[in-house]
Amino acid sequence: MGDRRPAGFTVEVTGWRALAAFRFLTLVYAVALNLDDLGRVNSPAWCVATLAVMAAWSVVSSYCYARPRLRTPVLFVVDLAVTLATVLATRLVETPERIAGGEFTVPTVWASTAVMAWALRWEIVGGLLATLGLGVANVVVVSGQPTRGTVHNMILVLLAAIVIGYVAEVLRQVDRLLVDAWQEQGAVAERDRLARQIHDGVLQVLALVKRRGTALDGEGRELAELAGEQEAALRALMTRGSAAPSDGEVDLVALVTPATVSPSIELVAPAEPVMLRAAVATEVAAAVAAALHNVSEHAPGAHAWVVIEEEPDAVLVTVRDDGPGIPDGRLAEAAGEGRLGVVQSVRGRIRELGGTVVITSAPDEGTEVELNVPR
Repeated sequence: MGDRRPAGFTVEVTGWRALAAFRFLTLVYAVALNLDDLGRVNSPAWCVATLAVMAAWSVVSSYCYARPRLRTPVLFVVDLAVTLATVLATRLVETPERIAGGEFTVPTVWASTAVMAWALRWEIVGGLLATLGLGVANVVVVSGQPTRGTVHNMILVLLAAIVIGYVAEVLRQVDRLLVDAWQEQGAVAERDRLARQIHDGVLQVLALVKRRGTALDGEGRELAELAGEQEAALRALMTRGSAAPSDGEVDLVALVTPATVSPSIELVAPAEPVMLRAAVATEVAAAVAAALHNVSEHAPGAHAWVVIEEEPDAVLVTVRDDGPGIPDGRLAEAAGEGRLGVVQSVRGRIRELGGTVVITSAPDEGTEVELNVPR
């Protein structure tokens, strides 16, 4: 198998690698700018110390951001806190006159890396919050009197946070689509592999039992009929298209169809697919199969109908038969005996989905099981 999972290469890998590269590039710029100006600052020692903190934190943060298990909210808070501290350290490095004249802060554009990290993690909202914190620190540096350069830089950081946050949101959507496509491709390949094995083994045996059993009487003929029904069900399962598109929904009709291939069962469904979430549709189809099993077990020879209807806020599935019906109190009696087919396989499944099951039956008038499943 040469396929590899294509998920996570956008934000979760490439995004953090790009951030690390940007962090070190801006660090080089900040070091070069400050060392060139080292003879004119108020405290060269504080300047060098701040640059050392920036360098050390660049190494530590890049290491942590590259590992998902370390990429916790604490890391982002510490990253922003260290960044704000280096910005505020400008008051120790520069003279008030140079600050009032519009001199850059010590970290310069390096400070924007924390904002970008927040934008990558929490998208636009995270970027705006980090920008707000950075803006407050810059205002403190200039003693509440922002210069034109300070305002200009903060606007640029704000715009960058919005753009990166939006791009991160879009790339995560791309990630999800790629994961769905990869899973669907894997499911199709696995289904094809199983189909080949079933065709070469199980179907051949069922076909043989069906051919040989038709010449017998009694239980042999009944066994042949059952083998024929299972052969038809397996062939329908193998030949129908994938029921799971990339949006995570499935066609309920496609899932129910294999359980209705018997000549004694009729399926009535809308012409258009009845789309439900995969987990919901799977449980509904299993409940329908359990109800049909009860018909074959307790009303042999009865004809059954499965009717699927769509409503704006729910899907109705009705399983009706023309068998002898269920005597009053029989369901409760069966549950007391430990026969929980209807209680667990039907009612239990639908109840867990937030739906309801209504069973209507009378002696010699058949049974109707109505499944109401909210969307």
